[in-house]
Amino acid sequence: MTRPWFLVLVLVVITFATYQPVWRAGFIWDDDHHVTENVNLRSVHGLYRIWFEPLADQQYYPLQLTCYWIEYHFWGLRPFGYHAVNVLLHALNAVLLWAVLRRLDVRGAWFAAAVFAVHPVQVESVAWVSELKNLLSATFYLGAVLAYVRFRPLTGAAGPGSERWRLYWLGMALFVCALLSKTVACSLPAILGLLIWWKRGRVDRREIAALSPMFVLGIILGLVTVWLEKYHVGASGTEWSLSFLQRCLLAGRAVWFYAGKILWPRPLIFIYPHWDINPGVWWQYLFPSATLAVLVTLWSMRRRLGRGPLVGALYFIGALFPSLGFFDVYPFRYSYVADHFQYLASIGIIVVAVAAVGVVVRETAGRCVAGGLAIALLGVVSWEHSHVFRDEEALWRDVIARNPGCLMAHNNLATVLIGQGRWEEALQQCRQAAAIKPGDPVAYDNWGSILLRTGRARGAIEQYARAVEIKPDSAEAQFNYGNALFQIGRAEEAIDHYEWSARINPKLRGLQYNLGNALLHVGRVGDAIEHYELAVQDLPGDAESYNKLGTALALAGRVREVIPNYERALELRPENVEAANNLAWLLATVPAELGGDPSRAVTIAERTRSLAWRHVAAELDTLAVAYASAGRFEEAVKTAEECLALARTAGQTQLVADVQAQIELFRAGKSYRGRGDAK
Repeated sequence: MTRPWFLVLVLVVITFATYQPVWRAGFIWDDDHHVTENVNLRSVHGLYRIWFEPLADQQYYPLQLTCYWIEYHFWGLRPFGYHAVNVLLHALNAVLLWAVLRRLDVRGAWFAAAVFAVHPVQVESVAWVSELKNLLSATFYLGAVLAYVRFRPLTGAAGPGSERWRLYWLGMALFVCALLSKTVACSLPAILGLLIWWKRGRVDRREIAALSPMFVLGIILGLVTVWLEKYHVGASGTEWSLSFLQRCLLAGRAVWFYAGKILWPRPLIFIYPHWDINPGVWWQYLFPSATLAVLVTLWSMRRRLGRGPLVGALYFIGALFPSLGFFDVYPFRYSYVADHFQYLASIGIIVVAVAAVGVVVRETAGRCVAGGLAIALLGVVSWEHSHVFRDEEALWRDVIARNPGCLMAHNNLATVLIGQGRWEEALQQCRQAAAIKPGDPVAYDNWGSILLRTGRARGAIEQYARAVEIKPDSAEAQFNYGNALFQIGRAEEAIDHYEWSARINPKLRGLQYNLGNALLHVGRVGDAIEHYELAVQDLPGDAESYNKLGTALALAGRVREVIPNYERALELRPENVEAANNLAWLLATVPAELGGDPSRAVTIAERTRSLAWRHVAAELDTLAVAYASAGRFEEAVKTAEECLALARTAGQTQLVADVQAQIELFRAGKSYRGRGDAK
């Protein structure tokens, strides 16, 4: 008899082999929000926000984000570690599934777990860093099932002794962890009730009492998710305005779609075509009708076939229920179906299918051959599909190849190509997106970005104007429009669009910083400080935001507050020449009681001079002033004369006049004292 540990090892090995391409994958769509640009992962305060500020992220899934927080502090933003955790969790889920199925005396339990491990519909959940929530929730979900069926064994003798209540509380704790990872786990108490009915033929009061707290918890956290999805994430508007009849038609079609992908996983697409759910089309009624017909048939044949097939079908539909269309979720904007929606639900069909093969193929050798062949074929398809998640360009090109009408894929591929400086290819994607949907603002927004980055700001303004005309409430388009206007010197108009963008989405990356720059440019120093302060709150790791805040504070005469901001900028980016020069100037020109420190100014200014790839007059000016402040007047004069020569060559007439006056002071043994302004 094969030892259990060996079968566990095989499950882990085939999982790792199947997902070998994932080890070299990077981050893709939405990973920026969850990981690469998520400032909450950077600090202990961020961890506090994850748990105690439900609006700190798109959804209140604190265990998922805590896992990211831990990962970030182990390996930063290297994608390998995040992918490794996903693959390890998926392997663990396959092992837990096998343990649960063994406990339930399911035919072909190990083969079912192996198919689950290598099935292509799971690739999206495993290869996509953002779907850690799926894997983590499933781990706790399956652990809770295992704890409960050990607490109340469903095979053999009924009813445990009181000493097993610790398993009940363990199961309850694991269920809460599953909900805090992803609330799709709210189906667990219903599924446990279904398993009890399968094995015992009834659910008595004792079981109802044990499951009731789980139902309450699941309903509460499920409703929180529904509210956040609608009012915080933004799952509201025409894309989600379906009647109840349309939702029933959608649910029926989705059930058959997901079942079909399990039985024949080709093609698999990251973004499937968006269905038109039309009650006026007769054939769309066939899907819900067929679903009901299958359930009625399995119910009527439960004595002949057993309750297993019916339980498998009901489990499949029950686990899918949160994503069948009765609740609005943001991805419905792009497609009503996605492979990762059925990560847990797929177990129902897989288990029934494997058990059916076991009934048809009675010989043990035949079962092993059939099972091994199925696992090998599914593993090869999954291995191939895993390459799609290598990077964003590969992902969106695959979507376009299989779903050429996907507007989102063209727009996102354009964004990727813009980031790589592949302007003509990006422009081609913008044109295709505009052809698919002429009224889509994102295509024109991207188009404007291409023109702006290639020095055609006036052409960019035309495209941004079209984007904001189509969708005035697009924070991104308003922000980009402001950038284009600011670039050609129309700062006041730029401020109007920045402020409009801020009213829509004040957390938009870079918005507060750019708005601060525009306000500083027109002399509104106090307002600029306010927005720079917001910028450093939103992006506490951005050195330039601290540098600009320090500059604005210096202009406002708030000298005591300036130095800590320049120091923070240099702490985050030691090679920041501008921040170093500003700090050295300040330390050299303000009194000691305000933080002046001539010797430190010299050290920083000398290092700044060595950092610069070429000598700049402004940096030499700072060094000369620092030398003079430290009483090193000969070096001050020599450096100032060098600065004077550079300033004359560059045609910097005002600096020439200032340095000439400073040289006279230095020769007289006097240091220069300014007002504490930044350079």
